Amino acid sequence: MNKFSTLAFAALLCGGTAFAQGTSKKELPDNWHQQDFATTGINGISLDKAYDLIKAKKLKSNRVIVAVIDSGIDTLHEDLKSILWTNPKEIPGNGIDDDKNGYIDDVHGWNFIGGKDGRNLKEESLEAARVYYKLKPKWENKTAADAVTAMDKIEFANYTRAKEKTAGEVDPAQGAMLKGMLPKLIEGDSVIKKEIGKTEYTIKDLEAYKPTDANAKMAKGILGNISKANNSTDITNTQLIGELNGEIRKMEAATTPPEEKRKDIVKDDETNINDRSYGNNDIMANTPFHGTHCSGIIAAVRNNGKGVNGIADNVRIMMIRAVPDGDEHDKDIANAIRYAVDNGAQIISMSFGKDFSPEKQWVDDAFRYAAAKNVLLVHAAGNDAKNVDTTFNFPNPFYVDGKGRANNIITVGASGDEKNGGITASFSNYGKKEVDVFAPGVLINSTVPGGNTYGKASGTSMACPVVAGIAALLLEYYPGLTAVQLKEAIENSATAPKEKVKNPETKKLVSMSTLSKTGGLANAYEAIKYAGTIKTSTKSKLVVLPPVKIKKTTKG
Repeated sequence: MNKFSTLAFAALLCGGTAFAQGTSKKELPDNWHQQDFATTGINGISLDKAYDLIKAKKLKSNRVIVAVIDSGIDTLHEDLKSILWTNPKEIPGNGIDDDKNGYIDDVHGWNFIGGKDGRNLKEESLEAARVYYKLKPKWENKTAADAVTAMDKIEFANYTRAKEKTAGEVDPAQGAMLKGMLPKLIEGDSVIKKEIGKTEYTIKDLEAYKPTDANAKMAKGILGNISKANNSTDITNTQLIGELNGEIRKMEAATTPPEEKRKDIVKDDETNINDRSYGNNDIMANTPFHGTHCSGIIAAVRNNGKGVNGIADNVRIMMIRAVPDGDEHDKDIANAIRYAVDNGAQIISMSFGKDFSPEKQWVDDAFRYAAAKNVLLVHAAGNDAKNVDTTFNFPNPFYVDGKGRANNIITVGASGDEKNGGITASFSNYGKKEVDVFAPGVLINSTVPGGNTYGKASGTSMACPVVAGIAALLLEYYPGLTAVQLKEAIENSATAPKEKVKNPETKKLVSMSTLSKTGGLANAYEAIKYAGTIKTSTKSKLVVLPPVKIKKTTKG
């Protein structure tokens, strides 16, 4: 699961601060990711400078639809409710599939992990565990010599890798400790919520709070340690308990097959990709934090005197709920992409990922479908501080049938600033071949559930919508750009830091050119300039990318 940066519970409970993103030397502005280095010394995307150029050129804005495949969205948020995509062919609330697309009352998007009875999938197992227990009856106690056919060899390799991931990386003592701690944490959380009068809170809300209950003291202490380790005071109690639940599920999977929660709730034929008319229209559901935060980064209403400004100023967000707290299912992702394409999305933001993809062909076919319809895919590289050139990371551009790779996808690593931990985020995946560009992903301030609530989060999940927002901005003002030309403009305009940066995995200082294809940071101003040089056509077609050229700056 690549949705969030790891919180490292066990290390923190023992007093450590593993995975910390560095100590802030100086407070950065809440919108640091939008700043311009030349004028502020902050490694943002130069957004105001981009808008100044747009104004100087007197470019006309055209509305862009961005689909966000995620966990859900707060449809009532003050900075988001007016920019939600609305299905023009659907009559809200009449219980009829007016546009006959198979989805009843899909007014603002669709929920592929909900049931027709109104229930919604919140938590799900990891794909590694699902693969392990599916293949275990056939391959347990077998060796590579027992794999005779080509398919057998593939299955045995997947089983071996899934077994190691599920049962080989677990510390039983740590699991028992976390499992024993969870009820006390939940009880302490309940006491805190009652005493401070808030259902969701951060360590900032507890500064003056002096708990007398032992469990409340423990809950406050753990939240404080987690916040310190991640250099963030915006981690909420809800996130903390959700992450802890996820760690426990991972450890339990070592000895216990995962529950088939999706099967019980969704009730589709998961083995049949053509069984697509499932789910419900509840796109808020019960897990909207992640999707709400990502959507605000892209398109929160600009200059309305509230909260935050999104990157793009004329966007409609189509929320497609397909990502639970756990690993997403390939079928849901494939159908989410197809839904987005069929309903007019021009850009799809995808802040999710996993180590296994048993039905990758379905996702590949959806990628091809998006390419044929000229839709750009933007994907988060993941938060494991690993080299995705040499490790498994899905979805990825390689087609499993061996017939090439998708050229309408951008894979995004997370960057920061010297003042919040360094130019490369300590948790970010990287890859000279498979990560295209880095973008701000550390302590990004955006919308969170609550109607008028805002907060910071870190992860390549935040860097991904930054790039999706830049792509939307380009397409607004240069509507003739194809998906591949958008990719070209963002990559070839990336700005390369002159100094060396930290490799997230080894922590050694290296040239950024060793960490991504472009060796640079996404920059809205440079991308707008570059887009103005591309010859566009009224016909939507894919083009061959020229060699990457990156602009050198003093600091990046």
